[in-house]
Amino acid sequence: MFGSFGMGEMVILLVIVLVLFGAKRIPEISASFGKGIREFKKNVNDVQESITTPDTPRYESRLPAGDPLATRPPVTQDEVRPEPKRLL
Repeated sequence: MFGSFGMGEMVILLVIVLVLFGAKRIPEISASFGKGIREFKKNVNDVQESITTPDTPRYESRLPAGDPLATRPPVTQDEVRPEPKRLL
């Protein structure tokens, strides 16, 4: 795509950009363009790293080892759970 651009086309494109944005804005635009490319590459590398690294558990079990029903406290009749609020 860019291989078909010659030196003359690049100069014309540079003149058009200079006329549209002005000489003061070109460094700002190029700096923000460079930041955007760096951020994009960083995000691509992060995604690629998360895909290639093996999965690790993201949380630890809070239940003790063994039978979870055996370690559960007994439910008494005094425990009353409130009725959930209805939207309608």
